[in-house]
Amino acid sequence: MALGDLGKKVSGALVGTIKGAGNVVEATADVTRKALVEPLKIARDVAKEATGLVGDSIAGVIQAANQTGTELGSAVKGAVIGSMQGVGEVTTVTKDMVTDIVRAAIKGTKDVGGDVGKTARAAAEGAMEATKSVGLKIEDTAFSIPRGAIQGARDVGADIGSVVKDTVHGTIVGTKQVGGDVMGAVRSSASGAVKATAEVGGDIGEAARNAVEGAIDGAKEIGVSAEDAASEAATGALEAAGEIGEAAVKSVRNVLAGTVSGVKVVLKAPFK
Repeated sequence: MALGDLGKKVSGALVGTIKGAGNVVEATADVTRKALVEPLKIARDVAKEATGLVGDSIAGVIQAANQTGTELGSAVKGAVIGSMQGVGEVTTVTKDMVTDIVRAAIKGTKDVGGDVGKTARAAAEGAMEATKSVGLKIEDTAFSIPRGAIQGARDVGADIGSVVKDTVHGTIVGTKQVGGDVMGAVRSSASGAVKATAEVGGDIGEAARNAVEGAIDGAKEIGVSAEDAASEAATGALEAAGEIGEAAVKSVRNVLAGTVSGVKVVLKAPFK
């Protein structure tokens, strides 16, 4: 993807600073935020133009990271944080904007041949870390992130199941880092993953399984109960399936029966 003026500006600024930065996430977030504020302030329709500007700036970050050999996950995480904060300085950050930001990160990663799964995880962490600073609810952001990741995966032909797993994992880690309600975020993230998978015509049952697997992995990383995380993810997936239809509920029930990744899945009422 060819960079626009903003993407070139962000890339140029980062090439000179990112490689020697003590904290890549903070450096990238700062450059991205500052670069976005000015063009957003002069935009005729901020809400309409924000998506394109954010996408271009994130592409610039990814190009700079690729050019300098910087670890892509850290750069993407910083880009997502900076994007949300930059938009938040000018207008209200909405759930749809979160979706667009994560989607842009996935698409930009594919352009440089990066690992889409790692990017999904890093983007989820970044979005959750930025949530409180832009006035969004933890649950709303957690629900919106997988929609962007799944749409991005569909755009570039990446495996949706693995992206779901990494996204839920990253959501848990990011929520923990800001002291948010981890279990509430898990439930919302799994619910969002199932709904978003249905929107793109994917396998709902497999999305549910991957959401639970991601919840288990994330829980183990941050030292909380894997069983509780699996239960919340499964319940969130079934709640979403219930809004889709009876066939979706049956599909999710079938794949979550018994254990997932060696962890017994216990569904909460009314899904026992």
